[in-house]
Amino acid sequence: MKLSRHTKVAAAVAGAASIALLATACSSGGSESGSDGDITLTVTTFGTMGLDDLYAQYEADHPGITIKPTNIDTGGNALTDWQTKQAAGSGLPDVQAVEEGWLSKVMQVSDSFTDLNEYGGAENSADQVSWKNEQATDADGRLIGYGTDIGPEGLCYNGALFEAAGLPSDRESVAALFGGDDATWEKFFEVGKQYTDKTGKAFYDQSGFVWNSMVNQLPEGYYTSDGELNVEGNSELEARWALLAQGAADGLSANQTQWDWGGGKAFIDGSFATFVCPGWMLGNVKGNVEAAGGDATSGWDFADVFPGGAANWGGTFLTVPTTSKHPKEAAELAAFLTSTESQVAAFQAAGAFPSTTTAQADPGVTGESELTEFFNDAPVGQILGSRAEGVVAQYKGPDDSVIQEQVFGPSVQELDSGKADGPTAWDHAIDLLNQLVAQ
Repeated sequence: MKLSRHTKVAAAVAGAASIALLATACSSGGSESGSDGDITLTVTTFGTMGLDDLYAQYEADHPGITIKPTNIDTGGNALTDWQTKQAAGSGLPDVQAVEEGWLSKVMQVSDSFTDLNEYGGAENSADQVSWKNEQATDADGRLIGYGTDIGPEGLCYNGALFEAAGLPSDRESVAALFGGDDATWEKFFEVGKQYTDKTGKAFYDQSGFVWNSMVNQLPEGYYTSDGELNVEGNSELEARWALLAQGAADGLSANQTQWDWGGGKAFIDGSFATFVCPGWMLGNVKGNVEAAGGDATSGWDFADVFPGGAANWGGTFLTVPTTSKHPKEAAELAAFLTSTESQVAAFQAAGAFPSTTTAQADPGVTGESELTEFFNDAPVGQILGSRAEGVVAQYKGPDDSVIQEQVFGPSVQELDSGKADGPTAWDHAIDLLNQLVAQ
């Protein structure tokens, strides 16, 4: 997640509850059948996944199928919702969206999800980037989810604010400013300090998203690739934390509330000038600007560069819990919602960058869209395709989202508020790690 991805404007983050998971399939499902044989399929998603118009299309093409969607504001809250229903043994939908950051937790009870191979899974997922299918395949070879998107990251920046600060504002020059293909976090914070010293304003909205991106692009993050905790004593994490802490001390963070931004106002009032942007976040930027009364003239742009190189933040799967009374129909719906055509539509609606290679190359992704127009005519799809080169999603352990949100979340807030320096905030995070995460 990974901070939880896909979030609506002004959504509030809630920590994921630690609830015991059931290791066996539950007994009751969420789908409904009317006396006339019609079927209602329930779908639970989160944030801005760009699927709403697709529901109506599917219903029109499948008489007798009614889709009853539920959208939860954040991925963290969606995790809590899923855990609660999984533990209770009731209330799960026919199609459940699962965020990459808590997929490992889901995999602990993978036998409570339908093996999509029973419904054409291999054929339906053949065009997914290879590592996406690997993520959703359990130890017994069961495919439990179809990928909707991946989260390659580029850099959103406000060209008008850059120009006012005496920095270059066109995309190519901005990419070069941060080092181009050799961009580093050191250079990012260096430029940020120049901007803040010149303007007296913050460079990025808050440190949490920056930290999340810094962690996600490492070969191994909070867990090693073989599933061992990898936080305490991790010199790479500590070095990046030191950079983040210095950035906060230098005033580069606007100390915004995650997923809030004052109802979007901070995106149009000059509160900050850069924003880390996986594809799905582009729709959030646009939505926040518009919610605050802004538009494409607000100055936001999108550059083909990212500190530290290729990085992936997010990516979601559609699964079918075994509690569904209509697993075949649910699997068919999940396949439709993750088809090439649907992924192109979701990208155009929300910026979710496709996880199928065919969709990535489709003119509907590489060409013009509402996002292109909003981001100063930036070739958004082409940039994301470039940023996806070399991306392989990091292994996420079962408590990855807990570590990101509940362990490091408070310490990030300490940095941004000035309540603690880097070493002190790190020690506080380690204390929380030992309290909240089984060693």
